[in-house]
Amino acid sequence: MTLIKSISGIRGTIGGHAGDTLNPLDIVKFVSAYATFIRKGEKTSARKIVVGRDARISGLMVKNVVCGTLMGMGYDVLNIGLATTPTTELAVRMSGAAGGIIITASHNPRHWNALKLLNRDGEFLTKEDGNEVLDIASKENFEYADVDHLGSYTDDMTFNKRHIDAVLALDLVDVEAIRNAHFKVIVDTINSVGGIILPDLLKALGVEARFLNGIPDGNFAHNPEPLEKNLGGIMEAVSKGGYDLGIVVDPDVDRLAFIQEDGKMYGEEYTLVTVADYILDHVKGSTVSNLSSTRALRDVTERHGCTYYAAAVGEVNVTTKMKEVGAVIGGEGNGGVIYPACHYGRDALVGIALFLSSLAQKGCKVSELRATFPNYFMAKNRIDLKPTTDINAILEKVKDQYHSRKDVQVTTIDGVKLDFSDCWVHLRKSNTEPIIRVYSEAKSKEKADAIGKQIMQEVEQML
Repeated sequence: MTLIKSISGIRGTIGGHAGDTLNPLDIVKFVSAYATFIRKGEKTSARKIVVGRDARISGLMVKNVVCGTLMGMGYDVLNIGLATTPTTELAVRMSGAAGGIIITASHNPRHWNALKLLNRDGEFLTKEDGNEVLDIASKENFEYADVDHLGSYTDDMTFNKRHIDAVLALDLVDVEAIRNAHFKVIVDTINSVGGIILPDLLKALGVEARFLNGIPDGNFAHNPEPLEKNLGGIMEAVSKGGYDLGIVVDPDVDRLAFIQEDGKMYGEEYTLVTVADYILDHVKGSTVSNLSSTRALRDVTERHGCTYYAAAVGEVNVTTKMKEVGAVIGGEGNGGVIYPACHYGRDALVGIALFLSSLAQKGCKVSELRATFPNYFMAKNRIDLKPTTDINAILEKVKDQYHSRKDVQVTTIDGVKLDFSDCWVHLRKSNTEPIIRVYSEAKSKEKADAIGKQIMQEVEQML
């Protein structure tokens, strides 16, 4: 079964039987449920929903079903075409819409697609709101508009430019310094919407750019998740010389990774760390990342005399915590930068502009910039369980085993995280598989592997 229902929407493979995959019938059901939810919560007369999509092969089909369903529910559709996730988020706010739907499966392979659901602020639905949408969908009690109250359809392709303009207008984006640095970069946009918007952003910043996989046709040239194992092409190209850095985004351009001038990975965990360090150089305030992100952000934040906070995994959990503590910067270790001065959403355009601002102001190489931060190594493992295993009970046992120890801090807002003085381990259950994900981090690869395997052995003894 490849239809996954979550609080932020649904995702699945294209084709197959209704109820098992992302197909027209299920798209209609979930879009109808979302429109019903939006209608219940309307506080103004806004009857507009923004729709944007990445360049996946199935995108046009899904977009047509989504837009027709919204119109049938009485909503005016503002279609912004091929657009990044952060562009669509900004479009909701800029247009005064009641909500938005982003058609993208993010870093999933080409045969996947998804519906990401936004509120009127252009932010992902909260857990409570997402659960309400799922509940409405399960009842299938929808009321569609009569012929005199059908929604309208409008195309507006101006939001890519408006997004770029918003980034350039940020106080801490030093456009002059970037232009004076005369950067030369190579960019992998993995055959999606990054190939449409990033050329214009980099041109506006005065950056000379060459693009790999720049045709936005959805035929991904490699696995689209921006991890080192998938980026051999751009790493090799940078290693041959002639570039200041490499830039990598995922298909919907909310994740960002860099390649050093020597062809080595900068480390996606350090995208946020670097941007946060730059922000805190200029504005003091708290920072937030999720529990599975590198400890380096905490170290850098405290080095600036500020406070770091952890949130449960998931963008909406991070943004909720950021609002709660008034964070000036936050995000996720997967390369997601959330800068409230622009908007509360992961945004690779913002990340690129702030990273280049830092690099230009410091006047150093990318590898030299990376060397200024604490060096950590992360290991990612999993424990496979039977479908009948009570995962919550296992995590409770782990918590009980460690909660009285003075040498470890136990956090339970999302699974169980064990913070030791020189390392940490985070265990959390998957939302889609009978497994426990086990992430560990330490100042050496060997230590990260060892502490992760030690905790895994302890868990296996509890089974």
